Amino acid sequence: MSKKRILVAPLNWGLGHATRCIPIINELVRQDFEPVIASDGAALELLRKEFPDLEHHVLPEYNITYSKKNTFFKLKLLSQTPKIIAAIQQERKTTKKLVDSHNISGIISDNRWGVRSKKVPSVFITHQLKVLSGSSTLLSSKIQQKLISKFTECWVPDFEEKPNLSGEMGHLEKTPFSVRYIGPLSRFTKLQLPVKHNYAILLSGPEPQREILEELLLKEFKNYSSPVLVVRGVLEKESKSEKMGNLKIYNYLIGRELEEALNSSEAIICRSGYTSVMDIAKLEKKAFFIPTPGQPEQEYLAKDLTKKGFVDSCDQNKFTLKKLENLENTSGLSFDFFTSSFSAAFGLFQCK
Repeated sequence: MSKKRILVAPLNWGLGHATRCIPIINELVRQDFEPVIASDGAALELLRKEFPDLEHHVLPEYNITYSKKNTFFKLKLLSQTPKIIAAIQQERKTTKKLVDSHNISGIISDNRWGVRSKKVPSVFITHQLKVLSGSSTLLSSKIQQKLISKFTECWVPDFEEKPNLSGEMGHLEKTPFSVRYIGPLSRFTKLQLPVKHNYAILLSGPEPQREILEELLLKEFKNYSSPVLVVRGVLEKESKSEKMGNLKIYNYLIGRELEEALNSSEAIICRSGYTSVMDIAKLEKKAFFIPTPGQPEQEYLAKDLTKKGFVDSCDQNKFTLKKLENLENTSGLSFDFFTSSFSAAFGLFQCK
């Protein structure tokens, strides 16, 4: 009997959507499905490196550009709405061809609205049932919920009950569609390793903000007296490293190398993207978050987790090394809740 082929399609917006699909892909393989990967840009390149033996397909690019100033972030995104809609329509056409010609039995789409089909069970993964966007939160949430309702099921990578990580974003009083809470997702395993670095700096997210934060942190840590690991989050043909004082800088790390590097670091400095939050919770590390300017989701997560005493954080334009002094007074993200079983969730594809 041939294996059921499941299309896994993460959004290419930073690397978070792709990396949180890694445990899903691994579990699909373990449960005797055949994952078929589809994305674009850096997200697709990362998954090609992680899963070189799996089938890969290119999806239409959204080609979103971002403002350097957070005051124009939302305006810049809104101006590109026609381009995004056109990309979603192209996604629909590409997905139809893939389903019809590649024997696809199910779809798992991480935030790609156009990757769905009426012919096979289609899942939408998101932690944002409520889309925080300032004064337009109500409208953006209604649009998101309408788009989600076109899928067979919505999977939220969090717990339904408290304590949870996504807070009000991932939990509604009433949901007008089928929601399944699958628990937090992380590609990492907590390892007991000697500490080699005071900090691991993980850079990620869309340009130009990724590069702006890189320049800021390298300047601040230039004369730092203890070992610091920097992962720039720039995917190239091969991983490269260089030394700058006590900084060890990599263009990227994946798989076991990244897992060991983070486990051997005392604390992590990074964006407050939801995937990073889940990874740090899995590793049980202390963290300092610097949310991407103009992204209400990251600003909410940083403030919420700081308020609860789990982490510390500050706005990008306010960061100095002095801000790290309070990190020792935080509890760290440490929860014993990574016990997700995908058997029930994957049962959706067995019905086909």
